[in-house]
Amino acid sequence: MSAPAAAVFEEPPFQTIVRNVTTRYLSVAVEMVLGLVTLPFNLHHLGPDAYGLWMLTAGATIHFSILDLGYGGAMVKFIAQYRAHGHTRALNEIASTLFYLFLAFGIVAYLVVIGLAFNLEHVFKLTAGQAEIGKWILLIIGVNVSLNFPFSIYGGIVGGFQRYDVNNNIAIVSSIAVAAVNIGVVLLGYGLLPLVAATTSVRVLTYFLYRRTAFRVFPSLELRLRFFRRERLRELTGFSVYSSIVDWANKLNYELDDVVIGVFLGAAPVAVWAVADRIVSAIQRLTNQANAVLFPVVVDSDARQSTDRLQRLLIEGTRLSLASVLPMALVAYVMADSIVRAWVGPKMLGAAPVIQILAVTVALRVGNATSTTLLKGAGRVRDVAYVNIVTGLVNLALSATLIHWWGLPGVALGTLLPVACASVFVLFPMACRRVGLGVGIAFRQAVWPLFWPAIAAGIALETVRAALPDSVVALFAEAAFAAVVYLALAVYAIGRLDRARYLTKLAELRGRKRHLVPAT
Repeated sequence: MSAPAAAVFEEPPFQTIVRNVTTRYLSVAVEMVLGLVTLPFNLHHLGPDAYGLWMLTAGATIHFSILDLGYGGAMVKFIAQYRAHGHTRALNEIASTLFYLFLAFGIVAYLVVIGLAFNLEHVFKLTAGQAEIGKWILLIIGVNVSLNFPFSIYGGIVGGFQRYDVNNNIAIVSSIAVAAVNIGVVLLGYGLLPLVAATTSVRVLTYFLYRRTAFRVFPSLELRLRFFRRERLRELTGFSVYSSIVDWANKLNYELDDVVIGVFLGAAPVAVWAVADRIVSAIQRLTNQANAVLFPVVVDSDARQSTDRLQRLLIEGTRLSLASVLPMALVAYVMADSIVRAWVGPKMLGAAPVIQILAVTVALRVGNATSTTLLKGAGRVRDVAYVNIVTGLVNLALSATLIHWWGLPGVALGTLLPVACASVFVLFPMACRRVGLGVGIAFRQAVWPLFWPAIAAGIALETVRAALPDSVVALFAEAAFAAVVYLALAVYAIGRLDRARYLTKLAELRGRKRHLVPAT
């Protein structure tokens, strides 16, 4: 018989979500600001050759994340599920099984790093001196990459217990520490390899903070080889195989466009595409943080068979996603040419129509993200995987076809069309059916009150633009004006009852009362 879990102190769901989302956005903001500071600093002091070598070799390790085979998402899902039932033994079996599996993944990852490090000159166009330095950069960074696999268990446990705020606070501390060490090492006159070693050491030390907090969140945690269970691995694999398909499909949807452009148009147009992609990716990152936080809440609600709560999550999550993404997508769409001209100059204006098309894409993607999160957390991950992989394949085929007719905008359309069809006609209706909510009702409650204000704000923004000069100051003023108009109209559109309810929820945040939930 499994030992009962310790009693858990829980906040009301609204307070938990707000706390987790707020700290996540703070973490993203800190990381982005520090990146804006350290990038030009490093580029100036290291020089473009050394900095480029660092980014090239470090970038080669980004794709190692696919080695987790979807078990990372499965871990959060099952930790949240068994936590909801209070099963300590099951939690330790899940955590231990994945810990030793990820330990093996980490060893494999470092072996791959070693093989790549000693063959850099055969993979990239580098001089012998650059290949030698790049080899050591990879061997150093590879330590962080390999340790990330087993140590990610601790972060997954904290996330499964719906304490993303703890992970986010550690990420903030880590980002600040890495930036401070980066600047200090460079100012002391050390070169590239000492810099890489110092920043990697900080990141590795951060892992032990995640470990400590995991034991604080779940004091009964035990990672023991005797808890490794094949049946748990089979249980996890039933979810992870489809989760990995979703991850790979997302890469197919959003990370292969530059490859298509390079194959058919050459290298120069890739730079134009990169300008648009950087802007739209920033919008996506700044507006989609809430849905990762919602995942364990969905799992918990599904485990408790709380259909009413799942319906509220779909409505409120979709509203939150649309309210965050639509103002930014609206500004990017209406002011695309002004943004490009002010940021990188008129020579890159070819990126403007791409920005407009991708702004619509990211609005659909983020606006529908709650539906995807709900389906993944409530037992429909297989359906999400099938839809995503078909969407990705159609995207690739359309982009490769339309590029011959319309160039870069054709590639963007090749992304927009399948994403729009999948979001509007498949995933959103599927999520509505999963929670027993009519599509029309969900649209009227979650989508329409946040959608029509975007149209009105866009018309107002276009009117204001005609009366103001084309300058950086005017650009920020126009963007702020559009955001204020949109949010004011959205607050009006949701209706008096919902406004009163949201004000009540905000008042509850000041109390932050926690409720004791007895273990089973």
